[in-house]
Amino acid sequence: MLAGPAPPGAVGCCRRLLAAALAAGLRPLLRGLPPCWVTARRAAGQWPNPGLRVPEAAEAERLVQQVQHTGVTVRRFIACPQLARTVQRCLQSGASPGSQPVLLECGPGPGVLTRTLLNAGVRVVALENNPAFLANLQSLENSLDGQLKVIYGDFCRLDPLVTETAKPPAVYSEKLFETMGVAAVPWRADTPVKIFGILPQSKERLILWRHLFALYECSSIYRYGRAELNLFISEKEYKVLTGKPGNARTYQAITVLCQLGYEIQLLHMEPWSSFFTNLKNGGLAIPKSVWLPNDHLCLVRLTPQQNLFTGGLNPKNSPIFVFMVKQCLAKPKSRLIDRLKSWSLDDGSQLLRELEIPENAQTRNVYPEDYKRIFEALQSSNIFTENWWHDEVFENTRNINL
Repeated sequence: MLAGPAPPGAVGCCRRLLAAALAAGLRPLLRGLPPCWVTARRAAGQWPNPGLRVPEAAEAERLVQQVQHTGVTVRRFIACPQLARTVQRCLQSGASPGSQPVLLECGPGPGVLTRTLLNAGVRVVALENNPAFLANLQSLENSLDGQLKVIYGDFCRLDPLVTETAKPPAVYSEKLFETMGVAAVPWRADTPVKIFGILPQSKERLILWRHLFALYECSSIYRYGRAELNLFISEKEYKVLTGKPGNARTYQAITVLCQLGYEIQLLHMEPWSSFFTNLKNGGLAIPKSVWLPNDHLCLVRLTPQQNLFTGGLNPKNSPIFVFMVKQCLAKPKSRLIDRLKSWSLDDGSQLLRELEIPENAQTRNVYPEDYKRIFEALQSSNIFTENWWHDEVFENTRNINL
C-alpha cells in the first residue's frame, strides 16, 4: 500500500488503478500513477515504491567478484538485503517532517542499498567511480522517472587541490550539487543533503581531516549548508572521534575538532564479515588494531553544529583555531601553560585563571569547549597576527589537504 495522504480527488483514482494492476498480476509503477499524486509526493521529497527487486547476497557477491580489482584501495560493499534494510532505516531515522533532502550514495557498487532506498521512497543520487558498475546503475536510472540519478565520480577525490582541472572520477562539489539540484541554504537551516558512504580504511583518517577543514572553513560541501554525513568507519576510529579528555589513546586533536564541529551519533555497528570486498580472493582485509577494539564497522552520523560559528570563531580564522588545537595535542602530556608560553604569551597564567582552567592542566585533559574558549580569549591578543603563525598554519593546512 502506498503511504502518505493523497491529494484531493486522487484517492478513488489510485484505488481503481491499484485494483486493476493487482487483478492483472502487475505491480503498480510510478509512471502509472495519476500526475496529481506524483507531483504531491515529489514535492514532499517522497516517492511511491517502484517495487524493485533487490538482489540476494549471493547474486550481489557475484556482481562484485566480476569486477576486477585494479586499484590499491580496498572497497567494501553492502550485499546483504537485510543489512541494506537496516541501513535504510538508520538513514531515514530522525528525519524532520516535511520535505526530505536528496541522499547522495557514494560507491553504491552492485546497488543493493540503492534499490532498497528507492523502494523506501528516497530520491537517490548514486556516485560511482568504477565503470564496471555504472551500466547496471544507469539501466536502473533509465527505468525510473527521475527518482535516481547516476554520476561517474569518486567521493574520496572530492574537490581535489590541483592547479589544473582534475579529470574524472575526481569531482567538484559545485558541479556535483548543481547536477543534484541542491541549492545553498543558511547555516542554521535544515540539512540540504544527506551523504552516505563506506570509507576505505587506508584513507579513513585523511578523508575525515579533509572534511574537518572544509567544515570549519565552510568550503566544499559545506558551502551549501550543514551537509549531513552518514559514514561507515572503523570501530577504532569511532572510539577516537568520541574519546574523552584524559584518555591518552583516544583523545586527539581530531577528537576535539570533531566534537566541537559535529553532533556525533552512532546509528549501527556491523561486523566486518557482513561486507564484501573487491579483493580477488574475497578476503575481508580487516585492519589490525593493538590498543583499541576494532571488530566492527560503525555507521556514524556527523551533523554540523548549528552554533559552531559563535563567539570569536568564524570561517576566516578557523584555520588558526585548527592549528592551535593540533599544536596543543601534538604532545598530549605537556602542560597547557607551557604551550601558551611557547607562543610568547606573557600573561598565560592570568588567562587560565580567568577561564577557571588549572594552570598545571595537561593538554590532553582540556575539554573541547575550553579549547574554543581559549581561542576566543586569545583573539584580542596580537599573538595570532604574527607572521610565523600564518606561515605555519598555511603549510599545515596545505599538507593535510593534499
